[in-house]
Amino acid sequence: MNNLQFRILYREFLFRMVDLELLSPQGDITKLLGQFAAVLIWISSGLFLGAIFFDVRHIPPQKLVSVLWGQEHFLITTTMLVVGLFAVLSWESTFLNRRDVLVLAPLPIHARTMFLAKVASVATALSLTVVSLHTLAGVAWPVLVFSPANSGVLGMIRSLAAYWVTMLAAGAFIFCCVLGAQGLAAQLPRRLFLRLSAVLQIGAFCLVVSVYFLQPSLATPEALSAAKNQHALAWLPSYWFLGLFQVLNGSMHPVMAPLARRACLGLALAIVGAGAAFLLSYFRTLRKIVEEPDIVPGVRGVNWLPRFGNSLETAVVQFSIRTLLRSRQHRVILAFYLGIGFALVTLLWKNGGPRQQAHMPLIISPIVSTIVMMTAWVVGTRVVFAMPLDLRANWIFRITSVHPAPEYLAAIRRPLFVLSVGPVWLASAAVLLSAWPWRPVAGHLVILGLWGTILAFVSLYGFHKIPFTCSYLPGKSKVNLMFVAAGGLLQAIGFGIAAELRALHDPASYARLIAVLSIAAVYCWWRTVALAKAKESVVLFEEEESPAILGLGLFRDGALPMEASAPTPPA
Repeated sequence: MNNLQFRILYREFLFRMVDLELLSPQGDITKLLGQFAAVLIWISSGLFLGAIFFDVRHIPPQKLVSVLWGQEHFLITTTMLVVGLFAVLSWESTFLNRRDVLVLAPLPIHARTMFLAKVASVATALSLTVVSLHTLAGVAWPVLVFSPANSGVLGMIRSLAAYWVTMLAAGAFIFCCVLGAQGLAAQLPRRLFLRLSAVLQIGAFCLVVSVYFLQPSLATPEALSAAKNQHALAWLPSYWFLGLFQVLNGSMHPVMAPLARRACLGLALAIVGAGAAFLLSYFRTLRKIVEEPDIVPGVRGVNWLPRFGNSLETAVVQFSIRTLLRSRQHRVILAFYLGIGFALVTLLWKNGGPRQQAHMPLIISPIVSTIVMMTAWVVGTRVVFAMPLDLRANWIFRITSVHPAPEYLAAIRRPLFVLSVGPVWLASAAVLLSAWPWRPVAGHLVILGLWGTILAFVSLYGFHKIPFTCSYLPGKSKVNLMFVAAGGLLQAIGFGIAAELRALHDPASYARLIAVLSIAAVYCWWRTVALAKAKESVVLFEEEESPAILGLGLFRDGALPMEASAPTPPA
């Protein structure tokens, strides 16, 4: 194996875990990866603070074991969730694409070198993901909380080693499972694989998120030893690795040894299966990538779409609908947000449950569910609008730009309502009207429509791009403020739901709530439209850095130099 070839391919594959064609010419992939790492480190800092303020002295001795096991299981499941999402979102970059094969195949590079470089880059990305997530938490929890009492320095070192081995093993297990499923699917004919890959990708995402939020809480000695829970434990890998951590940490509890053995067996099978499928895919499917087309023939059917206003608005909306239906990458990103919304809704209904009450014809569960789904859908759709489909095709939009910029900026608002606000509102109306009286449902639907309108106009403020046509510039989005905004949004939703529950039983309160929401919607609409109609408004196709020009504010005779040097018009 040529070491120079390996190093070059390793670096190229590692920095291509994200599609580089989405970035603008000024974009820096290291900045984008730095943002991802910063998000994980921010989460790790929150877990670190949890370990700092975790006081074992105030926990009764009979509950201490269950509390510690619950914290260990939470950290393991969070690791598996993050790694699973990383595996799903990097689905496209796991194997070589057609361009890689066409460029590398004529060169004197062995397939073994490409395979090892790809495996090394994937392993590095996986390790960096786990390390970034546990940068701070991976020291505080095992040393301060999980180390056995009176074990001294050696006990802390053992707990620290057990923690990192368990987290890396749990991440490797979930990643190898996703990789193995993708590798086995790659053995199918190329066209069938391309169709099935999108379904597998979304299915893997939904499975990871659903298991994280919906798996039962069994991290107690009684639950783990109960005979009725053994079938569930056989299908919940997070509890296997809980047993692995306990065994490595020196626990002698009898329920942990079988779980630890199952974790080792499952990890070995996942690594062997993923390695075999990955190796077979590289040495068997490289030729199929070149010989068989990536473009899958469309299914014949009705391609008609209705009009959505004038010709420009109709063109923008139809382009957005067809792009979202055909682009696997954009569907997965949207599914990421929808999956979070569905998981929160399912968790709410699982814990609270829909209980009909005489004094409350419409209970809190459906109200929260529809508002959460409206928020997740609007935010997710707005995010995918900012990601391009194919930058090399943007010349089509530029040479056909025959309308003024404000008309384009007015047209781009319609796809967000057609693809997010409208479907969620209609689905909510159909579900609620089938189960509850129409009067409270109608009152809630008015509030839901106003909330969706406010979200749509706020998210479109300053958005001067045709959906799916502008490049992405890493570092421009304030990732560090996203969590603050998300927390504020959740607080606003909580206050709004409480106000709506009171207003649905008081006509005067309901009228005041509708008036406030209507004023907010009109104001958001006015601000967004006014900015779009400004003279300096342009349609963006390339994200660019703001010029670093600092005005010194030098004046001459009370006027700017340009104004002072201008000739005085005749009287």
